[in-house]
Amino acid sequence: MIECKIKIKLDSFILDANFSIPDRGVTVIFGPSGSGKTTLLRALAGLEENQNGYLKMGDSIWQDGENFVLTHKRRIGYVFQDAALFDHLNVQDNLDYGIKRSPNIEKAFIESIINLLDIKILLNRTTSQLSGGERQRIAIARALLIKPKILLMDEPLSALDMKRKQEILPYLDALHNDLDIPVIYVTHSAEEASRLADHLLLLDNGKVIGSGPINTMLTRFDLPMSHGKEATSLIDAIVVGREKEFDLMQLDFPGGQFTVPDNSLEVNSSVRLRVSARDVSLTKEKQIGTSILNIFPAIVDELSVEGGAQIMVRLKIKEVTLLALITRKSAEMLNLQNGVKVFAQIKSVAILS
Repeated sequence: MIECKIKIKLDSFILDANFSIPDRGVTVIFGPSGSGKTTLLRALAGLEENQNGYLKMGDSIWQDGENFVLTHKRRIGYVFQDAALFDHLNVQDNLDYGIKRSPNIEKAFIESIINLLDIKILLNRTTSQLSGGERQRIAIARALLIKPKILLMDEPLSALDMKRKQEILPYLDALHNDLDIPVIYVTHSAEEASRLADHLLLLDNGKVIGSGPINTMLTRFDLPMSHGKEATSLIDAIVVGREKEFDLMQLDFPGGQFTVPDNSLEVNSSVRLRVSARDVSLTKEKQIGTSILNIFPAIVDELSVEGGAQIMVRLKIKEVTLLALITRKSAEMLNLQNGVKVFAQIKSVAILS
């Protein structure tokens, strides 16, 4: 685990963070602007030295009492919002800056990073010839070429327009799937968090208000992300087959099988589905003669009143948690309460990766 307990005062702002997160996969630090996300990331990097606290990275203690490991000895890769490339150097020379900081680096490793981020054709370009998305891919490659123990990413997509964001997101998916080091990713974008996170750490006004697996965090009623019209649930699934006649594919998940429009993913590929709470309706009996293809037996786990007219219902489809936003009148007509068996009708899903 990565264990952290720090307290930092910056003028009138205080970051007081105490948490443990996995030392593998992608942990997203999420929260509104001014909540302390970047300050926390800088503290993990050792860039906030005037702090009292404790930081353990796997088996290494980076801070404990008087002991404080300096930034250049922490073996971190750091990707900033604006890429921070050296504009007087071309792409290859920018990468060499990272390579020189990692003695005895293997040629095969260098090639694997270049291939992972698909930057071979960019190596001889100047930085002025790169798009915003290309600049960030070079910045990520440079950070990885020092062979870090952890990769820290501070809102790497925030300076990009929507087209460039969509261009670089598949490469971030690749990092998620192929890296064997932990990634800590700062964002205030719920879409990025939903797509990339294995683990979510919520910050608000300098304090950690929640930490846990991404879908657990999205569906906890004591946290803000499970409320309102934007509430969503995430489901991890596997591509298992196709209906070529209808241009559809089947996805297995622990609660059954989804049928969704085919997007050409290979069989056995892992996918993440996002389901809006507004797109889930409930019935007591399984409907027939309906256009909705994805209907699953579920059990009501908990209810939360949303304003005057609506109720958020948390459902269990075996071990999968799903949210449904329905009217209070509908909940009363169905006599919903904890433990009641229903059928969840999912009108649409978004494939995130």
